[in-house]
Amino acid sequence: MRSVRAALGEARGTEVNVPRDYHHRLTGEEAGSRADVVALFSERVADHRATVRHVGADELATTVAAALWAREAKRIVVPDDLPYGWLAQLEGVQALADAGTVDVAVLDAVDGVVTGCAAAVARTGTVVLDGGRAQGRRALTLVPDYHLCVVHADQIVGTVPEAVARLDPYRPLTWISGPAATLDLGLRRVPGVHGPRELEVLVVED
Repeated sequence: MRSVRAALGEARGTEVNVPRDYHHRLTGEEAGSRADVVALFSERVADHRATVRHVGADELATTVAAALWAREAKRIVVPDDLPYGWLAQLEGVQALADAGTVDVAVLDAVDGVVTGCAAAVARTGTVVLDGGRAQGRRALTLVPDYHLCVVHADQIVGTVPEAVARLDPYRPLTWISGPAATLDLGLRRVPGVHGPRELEVLVVED
């Protein structure tokens, strides 16, 4: 810290004018209507090598079940306040409700996790979780290999500044743009290093 203070010199503690001339909302060319915002989000999610599907509110439970059956899932974990209706059609799959007590080894062994989100960003194809209702703690979406995330259309905003304005900066925010991946020493893309290997997003048209 002494070196940092010395490097800053007399400028230390002075306010710096930060430019704010970037676009706070999508331009008309990017998205001219609400439907265009939702469509752009879906396009960008797909660009991140994630799967995205659009469903009606009355189709959500069936779609969640179908997605898990397609993976031959036997056991999943969900936040303890996940709406019951989301899993109403699920048969043959054990759902563990987590209130912060499920062991990490168990999270690593389950076939996936189902959560909601706090917000989503169309321009970047990003889903944001803040630990609120239907989202659970961070470990739920960082440890399992598969994450099925439910995004309601009215949670989708155009840009990151719009999302930030909706969120509480004091909550534990997790920004997810596609499945987790990094490059190894040979510059090969390795999935699942910092989160799920597979991300599937269900956009609910309420």
